[in-house]
Amino acid sequence: MKLSAIIAVAFALGLAFASGLDLPRPGVAQQARPTTEAPASGAAPTRIADGPLPSFATIVDRVNPAVVFVRTDRRERATAPMRGVPPEFDDFFRRFQPPVPRYREGSGSGFIVSQDGYILTNNHVVAGADHVWVKLLDNREFEARVVGRDPNTDVAVIKIDATRLPAAAFGNSDQTRIGDWVLAIGNPLGFTFTVTAGIVSAKGRTLEGLRDPDQRYTIQDFIQTDAAINPGNSGGPLVNLQGEVVGINSAIASQTGLYSGYGFAIPINLARRVMDDLIATGHVSRAILGISIREITPEDAEYVGLREIRGVVVNEFPAGNSPARSAGIQPGDVIVALNDSAVAHVSQLQQMVGFRRPGEVVRVQVVRQRGERRTFEVRLAAADDDRGEVARADRGRDKPAAAPSEMEGRLGLQVEPLPTELARRARLSEDQRGVLVTDVEEGGPSWGRIAAPQNGGPEVILWINQERVRSYEDFQRAVRAARRGEVVQLRVLNLASGQTRIVRIRARS
Repeated sequence: MKLSAIIAVAFALGLAFASGLDLPRPGVAQQARPTTEAPASGAAPTRIADGPLPSFATIVDRVNPAVVFVRTDRRERATAPMRGVPPEFDDFFRRFQPPVPRYREGSGSGFIVSQDGYILTNNHVVAGADHVWVKLLDNREFEARVVGRDPNTDVAVIKIDATRLPAAAFGNSDQTRIGDWVLAIGNPLGFTFTVTAGIVSAKGRTLEGLRDPDQRYTIQDFIQTDAAINPGNSGGPLVNLQGEVVGINSAIASQTGLYSGYGFAIPINLARRVMDDLIATGHVSRAILGISIREITPEDAEYVGLREIRGVVVNEFPAGNSPARSAGIQPGDVIVALNDSAVAHVSQLQQMVGFRRPGEVVRVQVVRQRGERRTFEVRLAAADDDRGEVARADRGRDKPAAAPSEMEGRLGLQVEPLPTELARRARLSEDQRGVLVTDVEEGGPSWGRIAAPQNGGPEVILWINQERVRSYEDFQRAVRAARRGEVVQLRVLNLASGQTRIVRIRARS
């Protein structure tokens, strides 16, 4: 009994002693004691964000009243099919047949930009419409008038007669970063005032499928987002987490016509410039350098000695007045800066020039062969019509040309002397005559750059490097002068489009 009593007392004393120590407790893995000590490395803890994300609902409550549903109609005149008339007399009798009216409706989105009723939307939402109606979030409806449209940027301004309307706040699309959260608000697939969320997945996108060949001065600089955008979203706002509009939803990339992962919005900084001109004058006034341009390639950068593949290549000058040509800029020059601001790609240069005023003088810095840098002062001219452009992006197929015995040679081309009859029918001047590309070696150095006659051609080679090519012998001599593995510059005329461009090809080693 004495021994048991001693053991019990010792156990109780042990428990009392242990309770005074800070020993680990089982089952509380996250219950570490707070500490103000810095991490062992001495660095302060990294914060992923400055604070919690705001509720999307709060943003929607702020923006939704400014979003509108746009409905349009148009009547087309169609002719009913002729019955019982022999085909050879169809055209004759059709003149006496009355046209049959065809009624079509369309819909899209927009957002209010002023309390007195100005609304931004897409050009393709209201183009060709006989009537435009606008429905607000509070279910009021108004007939709208089209203030102005700009097909080159797909921006339009419409107006309703109302006052004290809720207007959307503008953000700064230039400061929008890849990875930022955004909301797309609009009326997709007939579901009015719908909100989807995603991130900015890319900037500066161009969409070849949206280029209209009738619009010579198209400017494309889309924000790409994975927020779901579907038919009907066009014209609606793309909004940041501050509730500010950073873009106008405009297009989707899809094989089915429905959302497939990526949508595209016009940057609001670009849209605001267009909007201001449309409201003030009903059309957009643009300045031009008077050049045809394209994106730079690795071969271009190597040819002029640039370490970074950034800049815009001058292809050619349009017929008539060209301020850039008068200032001394040459085909093949790579434009790297405008007014000391770096130029990286075509859409950037187009915006930097296009929304300046005709008559303004800009400094254009170019790089030439062997790294020669030159700066030219160019007085901008006015575009020749309301659809005019900046510096026209070359929409021809970006493919070069070459020669016959060279099919298995350095350029992978076959050429022949330009037939006199073809030159006559194409009305070519002496400066537009060279050698005709008759074939391009599949997978060769020129494949995908020079167009064969059956695939985007015919094309004529005018210059190789600094050598004028007027005959087949000139072509052979110029090609032999190029070292193997060297980047060769070709000046090529496409007879189908009438456009001349600069193409740079690495000769086969």
